[in-house]
Amino acid sequence: MTTPLAVTTRSERAGTARHYLMCRPEFFAVSYAINPWMDPLAGADTATAVRQWEGLREAYESLGHTVSLIDPIAGLPDMVFAANGALVVDGRVYGARFTHPERAAEGPAYLRWFADRGYETMEASFTNEGEGDYLTLDEMILAGTGFRTDVAAHMEAQEFLGRPVVTLRLVDPRFYHLDTALFPLDGHNVAYYPEAFSSGSQKVLQRLFPDAVIATAADAEVLGLNAVSDGRHIVVNAEAKELSLELETRGYEVVPVDLSELRKAGGGPKCCTLEIRR
Repeated sequence: MTTPLAVTTRSERAGTARHYLMCRPEFFAVSYAINPWMDPLAGADTATAVRQWEGLREAYESLGHTVSLIDPIAGLPDMVFAANGALVVDGRVYGARFTHPERAAEGPAYLRWFADRGYETMEASFTNEGEGDYLTLDEMILAGTGFRTDVAAHMEAQEFLGRPVVTLRLVDPRFYHLDTALFPLDGHNVAYYPEAFSSGSQKVLQRLFPDAVIATAADAEVLGLNAVSDGRHIVVNAEAKELSLELETRGYEVVPVDLSELRKAGGGPKCCTLEIRR
């Protein structure tokens, strides 16, 4: 991992209260396979998934964040992965349009939740999976493509949201969404796993974020980069040991959580968390 030239202490880091949308995994199961993490023969335990998810929700609330809930829908076992449901920037909601038919009904359900609460919404014309492939920083939105999100959706989101969108190409099917390979540390820096990206996208990331935290393969393979930061506290999968140490060296406060059951479907803390940005 990279070592910064200057170390920032925890007291110098500033966290901000966030508003998250989550979905309780009452119907969670691994009944089909749409990514390399999923094995229907191995299955998953719903009760364990609910208990672990509750631990994530409690972690957010203990940090002072607001958590809203969308009702789960029977027959949609992946609806727990709220990040995929939409992209919310400045109170405007760009809807998801899922790649796989197994998840197709999730997009309208999430968009309806926002519309019912008075948000300005847009139904996407192109395939995209919400914050799974869109990660928002202060001056730009990083957008993944290669497996789930069409590049045309990047341009559509840019026009609707009025924020510059930077396209990054994913090349490793284990890291099928951008949020499995990269997360914002704050509004201007990121942590990421270079090998998940094409050579050109690696160069873009090096240029944009010369002081990024670089994750190891071991941390990426436990979805350590599927993390959530408020600028000071970072909620991360407990197994990502080296990444956690590096983050602490940088002055962040790491909040480890166990989402091992949800990882059987390819999800972690960020997958379960859709940020509502006003």
